[in-house]
Amino acid sequence: MPLSKPPLDDTGEVVPHDHEGIANGDRVIRRISEEHFVPDATGGRRISTMAFQASSDGNRGMSVDLEASILEAGVDAKTFVTTPRFLGSVWFFAGFLREEAFMVGYDPLADNVHHGEVWGTFSKGRQKKLLNTAQWFVEVAGVSLPSATA
Repeated sequence: MPLSKPPLDDTGEVVPHDHEGIANGDRVIRRISEEHFVPDATGGRRISTMAFQASSDGNRGMSVDLEASILEAGVDAKTFVTTPRFLGSVWFFAGFLREEAFMVGYDPLADNVHHGEVWGTFSKGRQKKLLNTAQWFVEVAGVSLPSATA
């Protein structure tokens, strides 16, 4: 069943919220772009904690895609989250994000009806925890995640 409309403010913008239609067991996907990589100690690349922060515009959430919504629409999720310019993606369970005091909401965009946001305080410690907990959804060759090497 499609997600219900999110709450809007007087200007029609989505208000940060914890959407009841996003279950704790649903996967939330964060796209990873070239700008999210930094050099590592071995001369390779790693994902920076900067990949896990709020945007500087809009309602200041971390942009994500909602896998259950993508799959319900009959779309290939791995293709969807890497098209057109993203190299890979990582995922979290919505319940994990909520346990970390984040809100997981639905924030559909004109060009992405499966778009969501994660709202909360993105301190350096929380960004590191997100990085250390992230699991590959679409893996980037030659880049390992801390969770995969622990």
